[in-house]
Amino acid sequence: MRLSSRLSLTQQNALLLVVFFLVFELLVASAVTYFLMLPMARRSAADLAGLMTLSAQTWSELPPVTRPAFEIELARSHALALRAEPPQDAAPPSWREPYLRFLAASLSARVGEPVAASREEIQGTDWFWVSLPAGSGRLSVGFPHSRIGPRPVHALLASLAGGALLTLLAAWWLARRATRPLQRLQQAVTSLGRGQTPERLPETGPREIAALSRRFNEMAKQVDDLLAARTVLLAGVSHDLRTPLARLRLAVEMLVKKPSAELAAQVEGDIEAMDRLIGDVLTLARGFGHEASQRVALPDLLADLVRAIPGAAERVQVAAPAIELEVPVGALRRILANLLENALRYGGGQPVSLRAEVLEDGCRIGVLDRGPGIPEADREAVFRPFYRLEASRSVSTGGSGLGLAIVRQLAEAHGWRVSLQARPGGGLEVWLEIAPLPVG
Repeated sequence: MRLSSRLSLTQQNALLLVVFFLVFELLVASAVTYFLMLPMARRSAADLAGLMTLSAQTWSELPPVTRPAFEIELARSHALALRAEPPQDAAPPSWREPYLRFLAASLSARVGEPVAASREEIQGTDWFWVSLPAGSGRLSVGFPHSRIGPRPVHALLASLAGGALLTLLAAWWLARRATRPLQRLQQAVTSLGRGQTPERLPETGPREIAALSRRFNEMAKQVDDLLAARTVLLAGVSHDLRTPLARLRLAVEMLVKKPSAELAAQVEGDIEAMDRLIGDVLTLARGFGHEASQRVALPDLLADLVRAIPGAAERVQVAAPAIELEVPVGALRRILANLLENALRYGGGQPVSLRAEVLEDGCRIGVLDRGPGIPEADREAVFRPFYRLEASRSVSTGGSGLGLAIVRQLAEAHGWRVSLQARPGGGLEVWLEIAPLPVG
C-alpha cells in the first residue's frame, strides 16, 4: 500500500470516535426505546383505545338531540370525531407508526373482534378511522394524524444524524489537537535530519507529549553542542598544532645543517606534545564507552594515583576514610589524574590536598590547591574545549585546554558531578561528587 493512501492519525482517530459514538448511541437508543418508549406507547394506545370505545358507547346511549354537543366537546377536548356513516373514499392506513399498531391491537382486545382501520384525507389532513360497535349498530371513530405527538423513529433518526455530525466535528478537533504536537515533532525531526537547527518544541500539553518534547529538546541541544564542540575541536587542534609544527620545521632545518642532541630532544618533545594533544582530541571526540564497575578501596586508589604521577608524591597530601566504592575505576582514575595534573601545574609550587568525604547519598573527592584560582565568571567556561585563562593558566604554562573538558564529559557519562569553588585562604577546590553509595 502506498504511504500517501493511508489514513492519517487524525483521520483514524476521528473515524474511530465516530464509529464508537454511533454504536454507543444505537445501544442507548435501543435501550430507551425498548424499556421506555414502547411501554409508554402501549399504555398511551390503551388509554386512547379506552377513550374511543367509551366515547362510541356513550354516543350511542345519548339522546339524538345531545349528540351534536357531545361530538363538539369530544373534538375540542380530545381531538376525536364521531359519525355514523363510514368514511368516504377510505383507503388502508399507510402510516407506519408503532403507536397505531398498538392502538389497533388494544381496540381489538377491548371489543373482542378484529377492528378494521382505514385512512381518509379531509381538507389536506390524513385521518385515522376505526369502526366500533355502538349499541345495536356501528360507529366510526377517528382522529387526525397530527394527534400522534411523539414519534420515536423520527426522534431516533434525528438524534443519530445530529450526534454523528457533532461527533465528527468533535472527533476531528480532538484528533487535530492530539496530533498537532506530533506534526511539530515530525517537522523538527526533519529539520534536524537535514542538518538544520530546529526550533525548540513547547513542553506543554499531556504528560506524555510534554515528556517527548522535552526529550527532543534535550537531544537537539546535545546535537548542537556536539556540532559546536566538533567545530571547536577542529579549530583548536589546527591552531595548537601550528606552533610545534613550526618549531619542528625550524629544528629539522637546523639539524640538517648542524646536528645537535639538544635540537633532537626538542624535536622529540614537540612530537610527544603533538601526540598527547591528538590523543586528548580523539578521546574527547569519541566520547567514552561503558566501563564495568569494580569494587575498589578508595585510599589505595588515591595512593596509587599519586605514585603514578611524576612529582606528585612530594607535594600531594592524601586524606581519605577507609571506604570502598563500586565504580568504573578507569574513568575515576582519568578524572582524578587530570585534576591532579592541573593542580600541580597551576598550584604555584604549593602543596596539593587530595581529600575524600562521605556524603549522605554518596561521597565526594576533592583536589585542593593554593594557586591563583579561577574567577567565578569563568568556572563554567573552563570546561569548554581549548578554553584557557589569560593569567598563569595560559598556554605558556603548558596544557592543551582539554583536561577539564575530558573531566566534565567523563563525569556526565557516569552520572557524576564536577564543581569548582574558591578555597578559603586562596586557591581552588575541585570536587567530584559520586552518586552511588560507598560499599563496605
